[in-house]
Amino acid sequence: MNLNKLSNKGLIPFLFGVFFFSFLTLGSCSSDSVDEEEPIDTVGDTGDDTDTDGDGNTDGNGDTDGDGDTNGALDPNAPPSSNFDLSTWNISIPIDMDKSGTADNISVASINNGFEHPDYFYTGDDGGMVFKCTVAGYKTSKNTSFVRSEFREMLRGTNTSISTQGVNKNNWVFGSAPESDINAAAAFDGELRATLAVNHVSTTGSRSHVGRVIIGQIHANDDEPVRLYYRKLPGHTKGSIYFAHETNENVVDREDWYNMIGRRDNDASDPDDGIELGEQFSYIIKVKDNNLWVTIIREGKDDVVQQVIMSSSGYDVGGQYMYFKAGVYIQDNTGDDDDYTQATFYNLETSHTTN
Repeated sequence: MNLNKLSNKGLIPFLFGVFFFSFLTLGSCSSDSVDEEEPIDTVGDTGDDTDTDGDGNTDGNGDTDGDGDTNGALDPNAPPSSNFDLSTWNISIPIDMDKSGTADNISVASINNGFEHPDYFYTGDDGGMVFKCTVAGYKTSKNTSFVRSEFREMLRGTNTSISTQGVNKNNWVFGSAPESDINAAAAFDGELRATLAVNHVSTTGSRSHVGRVIIGQIHANDDEPVRLYYRKLPGHTKGSIYFAHETNENVVDREDWYNMIGRRDNDASDPDDGIELGEQFSYIIKVKDNNLWVTIIREGKDDVVQQVIMSSSGYDVGGQYMYFKAGVYIQDNTGDDDDYTQATFYNLETSHTTN
């Protein structure tokens, strides 16, 4: 299974976007530790997309070969769903059109009907898919600490008869899970691949928060087996990459940290081998059974790979379900309200093993 502001280039696209957005019903982050809550289902999923190859993925729009990669053919005049296969993603953005008091959650169907937002999710001038969020904004729940513009993997596609939560056909499990869970889930094990550039990070706020953003995750029921961070401190010319591995808190409550490029420390030095703002790089997050790999790929440099053995992490018990997340999840709630994080994605794809 594979996957992968508002256009201001003409009056008609603008009026269409305003008309379309008005009909959406929209629904429903820590120091370095992150609290999250499942987003509320939204209208717009009709359940009528066709899975032509039996893998649960409609492989539509601009991804002509179903691999999540548009093969360089990114159209700056098209919405993200015409440049990328977004048939198994929804998105949370930090606005509150439905007056629920929490961030709006845009459904899979709405995204794939051409949804864009001029401030938080749109096609950039180079055709890339732009995610942006400010320090201040609506959060996904009243208990969440940070703001995001972030995809959540939805293997059910537009079939809203399947719950977003649980070991079911919307989510996947690790290959080390009980056989009954593997059979009940949409898939097992998985890989998330992304190519992106971080364009801006926050430059205000406390030393422990400034310049920090999560760009990719695996999320479980309550915990995050992976949270992948980019961080550039004020005054630095380059940023660091690191990740957290959080265990299943119901089995063993632990969080392990892994520096990959530079360091995560608040007083870290400017990393000589770091990644500049605007510099493209790729990451791969991969799980097989109780093995986790995170890989950072840069042109002309050796790949940076970190493996984590998760046999003591508590995810091989029953009832633990997984989903990927990607975008920008700002980890600064102490800066100026209009300070922001932005990243542009040029490729986004997932794969899983199915029964």
